[in-house]
Amino acid sequence: MPNDRLRDTILRNGMTPAVIAEKIGVDPKTVERWITQDRTPYPRHRHAIAAVVRESESYLWPNAVAPEKASKIGQSEMVQLYSRRSSVPYEVWRRLIDRAEEQIGILAYAGLFLVEQDPKIIDTLRQKALDGVSVTVLLGDPTSPAIERKSVEEGAPGVMAAKIRQVQGYYDRLEDVPGVTVRYHDTTLYNSIYRFDDEMMVNMHVLGFPAPHAPVMHLRRISGGDLFGTYADSFDRVLSGSRPKTSNEVAA
Repeated sequence: MPNDRLRDTILRNGMTPAVIAEKIGVDPKTVERWITQDRTPYPRHRHAIAAVVRESESYLWPNAVAPEKASKIGQSEMVQLYSRRSSVPYEVWRRLIDRAEEQIGILAYAGLFLVEQDPKIIDTLRQKALDGVSVTVLLGDPTSPAIERKSVEEGAPGVMAAKIRQVQGYYDRLEDVPGVTVRYHDTTLYNSIYRFDDEMMVNMHVLGFPAPHAPVMHLRRISGGDLFGTYADSFDRVLSGSRPKTSNEVAA
């Protein structure tokens, strides 16, 4: 059975097996066997390929790294643990946004704090998208029961929907910008996820506490680790079930 993930990732990066072989110093036929016969490369070659195509080892070769080892590597993916989101210096958020070269992903109910602390961030996202960065924003559907339930749990009925409509007013300014996607989701979030290429801020949700008072993990993907990939997969699942904002849903 061929390794379709490896083949697709190489092609998606505009490369060929011969190019990969040259970059990591092996025979092109060896790379072909890794693809067509799903043979697993030695660890040093897996590391090299993953670095070249900017993809995780665990995605390209799901069975190559034992779960125990992947979990241990995952511990090293945590750059910093903040006891609450409000203690994360805003300079950290700005630095992650400014350094992103491929993708910026925002998954939250509202995430209003990003634009409240610096309204110019919308202009930054616009320029990032124009420079070729994929910008994806997933906001909670303000009409969803999950949103009202979250508000009730935090002791402020109706507030979360109002925040979403408020922040949507900012993102509406990006409506016609190529490379920007803004969608609604009705997922019961266990974490808000903010992704910037191979770095990520995961704001955990704690029952009865608003997001600013809940912990945040700063993660950086390491080849072979599974922690970053777990949250990246969660982001993609929410994205796959999201929907666009319709024309009659005007931000209040």
